[in-house]
Amino acid sequence: MALQLRSGSDDDEVNASINTTPLVDVMLVLLIIFLITIPVVRQTVPMSLPKEVNQPRQTKPENIEISVDRDGRVYWNAQPLADAAALVERLKVEGAKQPQPEVQVRGDEKTRYEAVGRVVYVCQRAGIAKVSFVTEPPPKS
Repeated sequence: MALQLRSGSDDDEVNASINTTPLVDVMLVLLIIFLITIPVVRQTVPMSLPKEVNQPRQTKPENIEISVDRDGRVYWNAQPLADAAALVERLKVEGAKQPQPEVQVRGDEKTRYEAVGRVVYVCQRAGIAKVSFVTEPPPKS
């Protein structure tokens, strides 16, 4: 730390200002270190992520539409189901057919993800090969 003494009549007076040059030097060194290390830290596992695909829905009579309302109730082609076991039994019957029908899942925007996840899990257990989600297109502006 530099200390300046004045010569003259005020010999006893000392300049008590802090020298900030070393602080600035340390901060610049830290900044350079962070700029060099950030690209190394941001490396992730190399993978190919799926691309977004918006295709118009093809309504076929054999397609199954499963709806989940905001309270988590499940509907099979607009008909309410009694419980999850009824959904499992119906999907097992459909999963045994050749060719399998497509299951289209419609979930209310206020539905908890858990309710929709259960439907997808049941489809997987029943051996359904093709499950799609029905969404509304964004408004045109």
